[in-house]
Amino acid sequence: MNFLSKFLITLLLVLSCLHSNAQYTDVINSNRPGASQSAFSVGVNVIQLELGGYSISESRKPQPAFDVEGIGLDFSLHYGFFNESFEINVRGNFQKDTKTYPNSLSTSFDRSNFKNLSAGIKYMIYDPNKNKEDKPNLYSYHANFGLKWKDLIPAISAIVAVNYNTKNNPFTAPGIKGMSYRTALITQNNFNGGWVFITNFILDHIGADQTDFHYILSLTHSFNPKWVAFAETQGIKSDFYADNLFRLGAGYLINKNLQIDTNIT
Repeated sequence: MNFLSKFLITLLLVLSCLHSNAQYTDVINSNRPGASQSAFSVGVNVIQLELGGYSISESRKPQPAFDVEGIGLDFSLHYGFFNESFEINVRGNFQKDTKTYPNSLSTSFDRSNFKNLSAGIKYMIYDPNKNKEDKPNLYSYHANFGLKWKDLIPAISAIVAVNYNTKNNPFTAPGIKGMSYRTALITQNNFNGGWVFITNFILDHIGADQTDFHYILSLTHSFNPKWVAFAETQGIKSDFYADNLFRLGAGYLINKNLQIDTNIT
């Protein structure tokens, strides 16, 4: 049994153990189907697992040109503790692929490793709706459901995390191994009509030779209590790797403890 198979079985066992945990919000508080993180915690004493498989078919034309074909698994485990402002999360991405340089020799390399693996703490700095109650306006539909100026004030959270980088990892810059650090600033606006706008600004691999800057802008719309769609853009900048990504996808709530989703990048 190879490493990827063992890893998949372990995560499925974890998922089966988590099935009995209920959400404090009554409905699962998922960050999927996008790559961004919400500003809000899952809630005190709530454990939540998010798991997704994917396939990749990538072709790069600028020199050095290469092609990548493979599969991967991304996961995150969230646990709320102390109060509703704190969350511990473990996030990772494991990929197995073949990288080919389509020159005259057509050189190929099989790769498999964690593209990222981190554990951190999220803390909500500010929630604009905490301890506030909105009374309905009995004379104006627009006042109740239209855009309100206070909706432009976002909830704000911060994350500090530790990355673990394995030695000779083909998905990181040469020479990087051991521990590095990650920090993120998150904002979230919840608008009337089921619209949510989230921003993530991330500094990754702090303290290592490869320091990355990421930004993620995510817009989500819920059509009803079951269906949600999203559009998202992500920028990545470092000396080792840079990219601009765009995602579209949708999610469906099967029940209060289970969501499925899909997206294309």
